[in-house]
Amino acid sequence: MTARIERVVTEGVVDVDGVEQKVENNTWIVGDDEEVIVIDPARDAEAIMEQVGEREVLAVICTHGLPDHVGAAIEVASRDEAIVALHPKDKPIWRETWSETWPDIEMEDDGIFGVADVQLDVMETPGVTPGGISLYCEGLEAVFTGKSLNAEGPGKLGGEYPALPDQLTSIGGRLFTLPHATKIYPSHGEETTVADLEPHFDDWVSGSLTRTETVELEKEGPLTDGTRISGIKLGDD
Repeated sequence: MTARIERVVTEGVVDVDGVEQKVENNTWIVGDDEEVIVIDPARDAEAIMEQVGEREVLAVICTHGLPDHVGAAIEVASRDEAIVALHPKDKPIWRETWSETWPDIEMEDDGIFGVADVQLDVMETPGVTPGGISLYCEGLEAVFTGKSLNAEGPGKLGGEYPALPDQLTSIGGRLFTLPHATKIYPSHGEETTVADLEPHFDDWVSGSLTRTETVELEKEGPLTDGTRISGIKLGDD
């Protein structure tokens, strides 16, 4: 049967620097009428499994280890004894939620998962977390970007960019090399496409993302290159 993409939106509260904020999370389900893979099982296992129904869960894939995105991972995986996959660099973050449990699979770049009639290819896209990954599905012209990239641009953590140079390298060197028609399915917000976001990349690199955060610094003197971002690598040079 032909694979399709389904979304489950769950809502919860996260603590950001002592301030509680209401956040909506996307969980993506990829599969057909018989089997599925669940991506980023956030918060509400009951809501996710209601959407899954009687279909077999082959795997639960976490694009990163942040608590509000892996909170339902074990429960979603348990019914069908599905594997749970996470990049090893995010295992310390995972332990903040699951202190006595480890993921079953440590994902690596270029890893492959199969479901229904499509393939999900693992792409390392660190930035928001050191072990952030994206999943590219050529057959569905889709990429699941987690917190690495959303419709508003690069994802944030607590309103900030933890490692913006790494994140922009991931976006420019990996995600924006995909076909322009590729649909972007993030862990927050609505879907978009590579074609919609790629034209903004040069502005992000030139400092537009952090300019409002560095107004006071800029008053002390001009920035020689227009940005405080450094270390961005888009090739092998």
